[in-house]
Amino acid sequence: MAEEDARPKVAVVGAGWGGWGSAKALSENGCEVILLDGLPDPSGSTPYLTPSGKPFEAGTRGFWKDYPNVEKMMADLDVDINKVLTPFRASSFWSPYGLEATAPVFSDSSLPQLPSPLGQVFATFSNFKRLPVQDRVTMVGLLYAMLDYTRDEATFEAYDRMSAHQLFIKMGLSKRLVDDFIRPTLLVGLFKPPEELSAAVAMELLYYYALAHQDSFDVRWVAEKTIAESIINPLARSLTDGDNAVTVKSGCFVKGLTLSSDGNKVTGLTYTNREGEEGVIEGLDACVLSLGAKGMRSIMGGSPEVALRAPELSAAAALGNIDVMSVRIWLDRTVECENPANVLASFPELRGAGGTFFFLDQIQPDQEYLWGGQEPRGSVLACDFYNSGAVSTLGDSDVIKLLMEKLLPSAVPAFKDAKVVDSFVQRYPGAVTWFSPGSFKSRPPLETSIGNLVCAGDWVRMGDREHGAKGLCQERAFVSGIEAANSLARRGALGGRRRTHPVIPVRDDEVQVQLGRQLNSGVMGVLGRVGL
Repeated sequence: MAEEDARPKVAVVGAGWGGWGSAKALSENGCEVILLDGLPDPSGSTPYLTPSGKPFEAGTRGFWKDYPNVEKMMADLDVDINKVLTPFRASSFWSPYGLEATAPVFSDSSLPQLPSPLGQVFATFSNFKRLPVQDRVTMVGLLYAMLDYTRDEATFEAYDRMSAHQLFIKMGLSKRLVDDFIRPTLLVGLFKPPEELSAAVAMELLYYYALAHQDSFDVRWVAEKTIAESIINPLARSLTDGDNAVTVKSGCFVKGLTLSSDGNKVTGLTYTNREGEEGVIEGLDACVLSLGAKGMRSIMGGSPEVALRAPELSAAAALGNIDVMSVRIWLDRTVECENPANVLASFPELRGAGGTFFFLDQIQPDQEYLWGGQEPRGSVLACDFYNSGAVSTLGDSDVIKLLMEKLLPSAVPAFKDAKVVDSFVQRYPGAVTWFSPGSFKSRPPLETSIGNLVCAGDWVRMGDREHGAKGLCQERAFVSGIEAANSLARRGALGGRRRTHPVIPVRDDEVQVQLGRQLNSGVMGVLGRVGL
C-alpha cells in the first residue's frame, strides 16, 4: 500500500476539548484515531445522573465572545448556537455587604460602544455599586500592565516570575479594588488568589477578556441540557461514524507510553479499565497527550523512558493542581434574582475558595429536564467552588448548610425561605492545573522532544502557533488540540497525510490597544538602551 493510502494510527489520551479537537483534525486527515479517557462516557451520549436520577455536570462553563473555532465547529455540525446557548447575559458579584458589581453585556445593550478601554471605564459608573471612585481609578496601573507584559520575551518572563499580588502592589491598585473585584474574578477565572498566580497569566486572562475589545467579557451559557450532551455529543457522533471513525475507549486510564528501540518515537501505550483489567495498544505512529498536570504526572510515573527523553514533560508533571467542588441543589420554590450567573466575593466562609452560583432554571427553559423528568418544584442551583481544598473537607450536608444558611442568603435574602428538596455534591481533587508564579517554562510545549508525541490543552505553550484565546478556556483547549494534530501532519509523523485543519484567529485587537502596546514597547526600548 502506498504511504499516502496507509492510515496512520494515533492515540489521543484525554477526551476534553483538546482531545476532541485533536481527534477531529486527525480523523479528517484520514488517521485511525483511538481516543482514551477515564470517564464512563466521554462522548456525552449517556448523561451523568445523580443517585436520584437528575442530570449533573461538573462546573458551569461560559462561552465568551471570542470563541470562533468552537462556534465554527458547532455551525458545521448544524448545532443551533442560539438554541443551545443563551443570549449574552450579565453577571453579578456579591459580598457579605451586598451587590458589589455587575458585569454588563456590551454587544447587545444600551451601553455606548466606545473604544476599549473607555467603554469599560464608562460602564463602571453604573455597574460598580459600592466601590468608591478613588479605588476604581487605581485600575489605571492594571491597564498599563496589560499593555506591557508581552513587550518582549524577557519582560514576559519577569511578569511570570512575579505573583499577581506583587504586580498589583507595584502598579498601585487599591486593596479594596483587589479584594472586592479582581481577587474573586481570578479565583473563578484561574482558580487561585492573586498571591498564588503568575502575574503574566493573570494579565493574559484580563487582557483577553477585558481589554482587547469592549465586549470581550460578554458571555453566554448552555441553555439546553449539558455541554457534553448538546455540543460534545454531536461532535462525537460525527467522528465515530463513517470510514475514518474514531474509536472511543471509555473508562480507560493510560498508565504508560512505550518507545521504539532507539527512543525516538512513541510506539504504544498501556492502560487499565475500571475493572482493573490491563490493555495494550501497539503499532502507534503518533500520540497526543491532552491532559492536565495530574494526568501528566500519572503517565510520566509509568513512563521512565519518556521521562528521560522528554524532561519537559517531567517538568510539566511536577506542576501543582487545584481542587474543585461542584454542588447541585433543587429547591421547593422559585427564588428570583436579577442575573442567573453570580460570583461570591470576600466571604470568610469560603475559606479561601472562589465561589459561583447559577440559577439553571433561569438559563434553561426545559424545567422537567433539570428535575430528571419529575414535576418541577422550584429553582435549580449549580454552585461551584474553586481552590476548594479547605471547604471540600466539610461533609456534604455541611456544604449544603453553608450555602443555604450563610452564602446564598447573604446575596439573595429570599433563599432564607427556601427548602432543599434534593442535593448532590461532587469533589474533584487536583482537577485543574495551577499557573503558579514562574510556572510558564514548565508548562508542556505543543511539540515535545519526541518527534511523534505532542501535547494539547489550555495549559500548553503553543510557541509560534500561539492563539489569541487565553487562560483556562474551552476555545484555547480546542485550538490546541487542532494545532497538536496539525503539528504531526506538518512534521511528517503521519506519513503522507499532511493535511492541516484550519484555525480561525480571534479578532484583531482594537486599533488603539495595538497602538498602545506599540508605543509602550518603543518607549521602553529607548529607555532600556540608555540604561533607564
